Amino acid sequence: EVELVESGGGLVQVGESLRLDCTVPEYIFGDYAIAWFRQAPGKEREGISCMNPGGRAYLADSVKGRFTTSSDSPRNTVWLQMRRLMPEDTAVYFCAAQYPARCWDVLASDAGVNYWGKGTQVTVSP
Repeated sequence: EVELVESGGGLVQVGESLRLDCTVPEYIFGDYAIAWFRQAPGKEREGISCMNPGGRAYLADSVKGRFTTSSDSPRNTVWLQMRRLMPEDTAVYFCAAQYPARCWDVLASDAGVNYWGKGTQVTVSP
């Protein structure tokens, strides 16, 4: 069983920052696109960031300027740094892995995702 382990969710106030980590198996880290999705209550799941194995990062327009993503190779971890959080960022955030590692496909649709994490709740209090 492939396990994607998310950590770092929680309750914060408007304007604060939070970082989410996704640790994956080594072979996933080396070959798959690793993405972050989020799903707010009553809304569809949204792809917000993606890292390809070459280290190139992609961000959805909805989070550009506030969120960044990068990776930590020795730890096989992709993290999502979220800044200036707003109530509309409240959602369950999921880590996902997809092969082939085409980030533009991942952000457009989650239909091709091979593996999902269990999700971590992020709540932004007004």
